Amino acid sequence: MDGAITMAQYDVITFGETMSLMYPEGSRGLGTGGKLEQSFGGAESNVAIGLARLGCRVGWFSKVGDDPLGAGIVKGMRGEGVDVSRVLRTSSAPTGLMLREAVRGKLSVYYYRAGSAASKLAPADIDEAYIGEASILHLTGITPALSASCLDAAFAAVAAAKRQGVKVSFDPNLRLKLWTIEAARPVLLKLAEQADYFLPGYDELQLLYGTDDEAAILQRLRQLPGVSIVKSAGAENWIVTGDGIVKVPFAKAERVVDTVGAGDGFCAGFLAGLAKGYGLEAAVQLAWLVGSLVVQAPGDWEAVPTWAEAERLLSGARHIER
Repeated sequence: MDGAITMAQYDVITFGETMSLMYPEGSRGLGTGGKLEQSFGGAESNVAIGLARLGCRVGWFSKVGDDPLGAGIVKGMRGEGVDVSRVLRTSSAPTGLMLREAVRGKLSVYYYRAGSAASKLAPADIDEAYIGEASILHLTGITPALSASCLDAAFAAVAAAKRQGVKVSFDPNLRLKLWTIEAARPVLLKLAEQADYFLPGYDELQLLYGTDDEAAILQRLRQLPGVSIVKSAGAENWIVTGDGIVKVPFAKAERVVDTVGAGDGFCAGFLAGLAKGYGLEAAVQLAWLVGSLVVQAPGDWEAVPTWAEAERLLSGARHIER
């Protein structure tokens, strides 16, 4: 099975909550009276920006507050080349906010997202015709964890993609700050069963399947109808199908500054590889390259490379079979 996808107006459309981000300069902690920098971040928008920088046609939709933070997110996404024409604005709930600090080498994140605009997403907000303009719909397990209506919206989006003949990419992105493993497991495993491309980390699989036995995990993955791309199984990424497993070794990044957004960068690289017609193994190698660059600089998405940068690095490392 290769990674080729059909032509559509968008290579990938994704959706989910993006929050405004504020953080102190340098290693100074929050609450000390120092200046705060502003940015934004969210798993799905990180992937969308990564795809746009890698030369893909990408759309992202969500719901933001009718406030300056929401306006800044939409403007920033548009500036990165992401289509935001379906982003909804509401005056009845605020844009979510997260604060981050790095003190003595420890990264801490504080979320203010309960009751946020994005948590109000519902099935009625899913534009099936828009999803139908994509080759792939990408979603993560964060969205169904935000609220009951978001959970319904996630499944409605997948159902819309299926009706439209659009492939589904799913990153479980398990966040135990949002829900318990007992609540998350049945939802995320059901979404995995509906995905054409399932993109878990190996540590997430141990929690979702309730075992650290590699053979048992592989058996469960091989029962899925789609392709599983397993991130960071030791020093390898795995491609698992019903036919077996291909292990793709990788070298660790030369330096690690900030691991936030690494998984999103990996997903962006993998989906970009598919959009460019790469086979699965070549797409995974591109995914590793993008993820390894993201961790070498601070920020959720700021270090994602352009396609020219990625292509130059790839050409210096090896030849990619198209």
